[in-house]
Amino acid sequence: MAGPEWESLEQCLEKHLPPADLREVKRILYGKETRKLDLPSRAFEAASEGDFELQGYAFEAAEEQLRPPRTVRVGLVQNRTPLPADAPVAKQVTALHRRIESIVEVAAVCGVNIICFQEAWTMPFAFCTREKLPWTEFAESAEDGPTSRFCQKLAKKHNMVVVSPILERDREHGDVLWNTAVVISNSGAVLGKTRKNHIPRVGDFNESTYYMEGNLGHPVFQTQFGRIAVNICYGRHHPLNWLMYSINGAEIIFNPSATIGALSESLWPVEARNAAIANHCFTCAINRVGKEYFPNEFTSGDGKKDAQMSQNISMDCLGFLRLQLVLI
Repeated sequence: MAGPEWESLEQCLEKHLPPADLREVKRILYGKETRKLDLPSRAFEAASEGDFELQGYAFEAAEEQLRPPRTVRVGLVQNRTPLPADAPVAKQVTALHRRIESIVEVAAVCGVNIICFQEAWTMPFAFCTREKLPWTEFAESAEDGPTSRFCQKLAKKHNMVVVSPILERDREHGDVLWNTAVVISNSGAVLGKTRKNHIPRVGDFNESTYYMEGNLGHPVFQTQFGRIAVNICYGRHHPLNWLMYSINGAEIIFNPSATIGALSESLWPVEARNAAIANHCFTCAINRVGKEYFPNEFTSGDGKKDAQMSQNISMDCLGFLRLQLVLI
């Protein structure tokens, strides 16, 4: 990873390239330039007060003669954990709920229709530690756990579809754990859930210590704003995983993740864009930001005490749907 003063590829390019060269480099790297959204000033003010960044972009579609365009505004959230990893579990979850609630309020001001949070958003991404406690205590029911109930209230209040990736405890099957995303309708009803199909076994990230590959296939959820699917984290490395969601009818595929830049940063933009192009759909990739420090040395691998989750968002699109993205 580059030093802390290096914020992003875009910032580096804008700092060192003349405008004409910058436009050409961005065209080659990213394709057609996207239009920046004119978001409300009070949204930026609230984001500044809440200490998070806000951006918005629009992907246009060609005008048709017989069909009016469908415009869908999607919110993608990347947030840091507000409390240290050794704080009491209940306090960590409560702090994350409060932070996400403030972020969702801003998303609502921006007119977001569908919002997706990062992988296992209610906890530190502690699956590199191999420790059972306290990390498994963050697991909860996908159907009626406190986080799903919290998200149901947000969805109904803001008329917004919520994609909430959590660590699931399957109480009906012996408290088995799963890496799960819960999809909640804008009416507040739980539409269903999907589970992580591919589990990494790379270095410290051998997540099969906690959960195994999902058993729900490649479900697609019909919402008021379009058909959506969730390809959780490591599934982005598998082209056929994206393909199956597309074959099943997904128009937008979310990819909530948690990984470190040294492992995957060079792959994120390529994989998400390739998936969008190959499967004729929108892809929305999300990672964590900030650093998470764990109280004990990892029980395998290199023994480092911290895992750094570096920010990256990559997406592309094709087709008739007009997608507008609000990045938080």
